[in-house]
Amino acid sequence: MAENNTLLRHFFAPGADADPEGRFGLNSKSRRRRMREIVGIVGKHRALEGFTPEEFRAMLEDLGPSFVKIGQTLSTRSEILPKVFCEELTKLQTECDPLPFDEMLAALDKEFGGRRKEIFAEIDSKPLGSASLAQVHRAVLTSGESVAIKIQRPGVKATMALDIDIMRTLARRASRYMKGEQMLDLRAVVEEMWATFLEETDFRREAANLAEFAELNRDCVFVACPKVYTDLCSEFVLVMEYVDGIPVGDADRLVASGYDLEEIGSKMLDNYATQILDHGFFHADPHPGNVIIRDGRIVYIDLGNMGRLSARDRAGFGDIIEAVGLKDPGALKDALMRFAAKKDNAAIDHARFLADLDLLLEDYGSCDVAEIDVGQFLSDIMQLTRSCNVMLPASVTSVSRGIVTIEGTVAPYIPNQNIVAIINAHIKGKKGTREEIRDALEDLARAIYSSGRGTLDAASYSGEALKMLTRGQLKMNMEVLGSEAPLSKLSKIINRLTIGIIIAGLFIGSSMLSLSSMEPRLLGVPVLAFFGYLGAAVLSIWVVLDINRRRL
Repeated sequence: MAENNTLLRHFFAPGADADPEGRFGLNSKSRRRRMREIVGIVGKHRALEGFTPEEFRAMLEDLGPSFVKIGQTLSTRSEILPKVFCEELTKLQTECDPLPFDEMLAALDKEFGGRRKEIFAEIDSKPLGSASLAQVHRAVLTSGESVAIKIQRPGVKATMALDIDIMRTLARRASRYMKGEQMLDLRAVVEEMWATFLEETDFRREAANLAEFAELNRDCVFVACPKVYTDLCSEFVLVMEYVDGIPVGDADRLVASGYDLEEIGSKMLDNYATQILDHGFFHADPHPGNVIIRDGRIVYIDLGNMGRLSARDRAGFGDIIEAVGLKDPGALKDALMRFAAKKDNAAIDHARFLADLDLLLEDYGSCDVAEIDVGQFLSDIMQLTRSCNVMLPASVTSVSRGIVTIEGTVAPYIPNQNIVAIINAHIKGKKGTREEIRDALEDLARAIYSSGRGTLDAASYSGEALKMLTRGQLKMNMEVLGSEAPLSKLSKIINRLTIGIIIAGLFIGSSMLSLSSMEPRLLGVPVLAFFGYLGAAVLSIWVVLDINRRRL
């Protein structure tokens, strides 16, 4: 135990503080205490001996809300984990045992003080839902409006901050042993988790999301979200309209109420394409529990996890989907290169990149666009780009996860459609003749502008290079890109030529010595000449055998 404590003190030494403002009370002592808890839970599940998917899921649940979130994210990353693990992680519990009602009231009193009874006429003691992060109770305002109160579990934010802080330390230590060319940036992954944590645990951001989503979809008659009571919201409490409807996953109740399931599925996909391509602001977790049908409208709830795409990313994502629909590997390569957030041009084998994309589209080319397994396809695309040193922006992960989730939600209702076909139709339907001409002119103008800038830059660089050349200051560093195999073969050829020259030198030199009267002599020739002949013979036999063995 003393040895473990020493190790923990070394690992979480001062100076690695990820909480400079002291908001979460993180310190070396709390880190070591939490790390001991994690080690104990991991040991209980015998993780070092290997575990089944079921044991892995159970371990994440025991580790707490931070690790449950990680598991939910990993469930969509089949390029990281085996499929059987991903399928098991989709079962991670979204419901937790509720906290006592008195504790929830105490949390409300901490936020509202003595005003709680002035604001709420009544609060239902039975929670509508109880997740690892928050608990939701139905209530009635003193004005008579029915609302849902989302209350953050006391202490959960500090625990999650501590867990992510530990992960940050681990990632920083591990990055020292990661090779520079590896595309998985552990520190960037943890920083993204930290940003997501700050957003999801601040309910004021969810309140702003609700208001923004309502504004963007105000003209869509079949999509809505709960009304938010901004003046009653805080970092730990969210008050919004109570939505009483039918969960989108309850097909029997929807049919009994007269709804057309195919229409619901088609409208959800079409609106989701609008969220991604037009608004750049989309629900990142549209699973059946977050979508309710009420009064003929699709109501999205729990907007704590929203994705954003910039105008550039929206255009790039549309180009990728359009290239997939056309099954054009060249267009797909260009779209991916434009969309990439980071790419190592010096390390990209463009011929291989294009060939791999061609094979990928060929694999999916045997089925209609509407039959493509979007989740697997996007996973293959991301894996391929990483292997070719092209890093797609983090937003594409959120888009991919959202697309896979919403397709799983509506798949039973519209088995013959998918989001790729819907987005393609959305892109084509959005562009009329005038828009296409305008886009073509804009593309031409950008190309002319880029070409002009490139020409001016080339002239400027040429002038500087000529000046340096005349002064004898110009140096050239050339790197041959592509496969290392030709260079390796060339090196072997040069080595054999060198050995051939040595053999010839030994033979000629020994022959000249054999004509002299040098003593002592062996087999009628000077000893030095004898060993020269012997060396030449041995090297010659080795070269012949090596050529025969390697066929080179």
